[in-house]
Amino acid sequence: MVRTHRVTIQDVAVLSGLSICTVSRALRNLPNVSDKAQQQVTEAASKLGYKASAAASRLAGGSTGSVAIVAPTATAWFFAQAVEAAEEVFADSGYDTVLICLRNKAGVRQKFFADLENLPQRVDGLLLLNVDLTPQEVEALESCGLAVASVGMGNVPWDNVGIDDEHAAWQATQHLLGLGHWNLAVLSSDEHPVVTETPRFRGFRRALDEHHLTVHPDLVVGTGPSIEDGRRAMTELMTRGGRPTAVFAHCDEAAFGALTALREHGLSVPKNVSVIGIDDHPMSWFLGLSTVAQPVADQGAFAANLLCERLLNTEFPHQPSNHLLDTKLIERKTTRHKR
Repeated sequence: MVRTHRVTIQDVAVLSGLSICTVSRALRNLPNVSDKAQQQVTEAASKLGYKASAAASRLAGGSTGSVAIVAPTATAWFFAQAVEAAEEVFADSGYDTVLICLRNKAGVRQKFFADLENLPQRVDGLLLLNVDLTPQEVEALESCGLAVASVGMGNVPWDNVGIDDEHAAWQATQHLLGLGHWNLAVLSSDEHPVVTETPRFRGFRRALDEHHLTVHPDLVVGTGPSIEDGRRAMTELMTRGGRPTAVFAHCDEAAFGALTALREHGLSVPKNVSVIGIDDHPMSWFLGLSTVAQPVADQGAFAANLLCERLLNTEFPHQPSNHLLDTKLIERKTTRHKR
């Protein structure tokens, strides 16, 4: 019988009903895993025929014993969670980790790619976290001789783990529409969202299309991912004169900024305006923000496992694949029925 689907740690997580991080720890017999969870994982892995990579296997073939995690910034919560989860997997598999922070600076990025040919002397593989690459940079990484995996980067020629951004935005927008909000604004991640249509903007538009509604250009503002970016975008939206009954922000931090701007304009959330984001930032529960949660740590752990598998199975490598993890709508205090 020929297997048409390569069993991954995600399959074990789904069958066991546990998170990928928990499954990863259980498979390696690490502490802080309950007996019940350990049994669930053992049974699921046995049923699927999945085995964790053996750490000792890496010692063959002149390995450096190190991998690099490349992130645009080291301070944002998303990257901190993903890095921590990935580092744990790498450590448990016998690898040291080198963190390369591009610091969102063009000069640092240029230096990284200029020195790429020398990197195989220091590390065996690269784990990229949401690094926006040009076609030339993709080609350079493909030909550098290192094993590569990534988080949050679709359409790449290596293993990637992420979420369906379009579906997440659709979930958030459907939530607002289901509450009776028809006059919706969007704080999008692109400067010209109506022209470029990022996946999250497409999800917003698709939800409106399904209700025979159109995107109003005056209710679309491009913004960055920070609280201050969201505050400026929401302020710009308010100065245009029209006031939406609900706002979808492309990420939670932009939504935090929107909450601040609305308060500064004397408006109450959700009494006057409902607000929803995407991510489930650690502060979202504290601020009562409705959001669509994504499993950040699981993405880091899963991608790290895939990279370890590739490093330990160089003779019979698996085909690169894109793995999408589920998102979940979390309704809190910033959204309510339109009155």
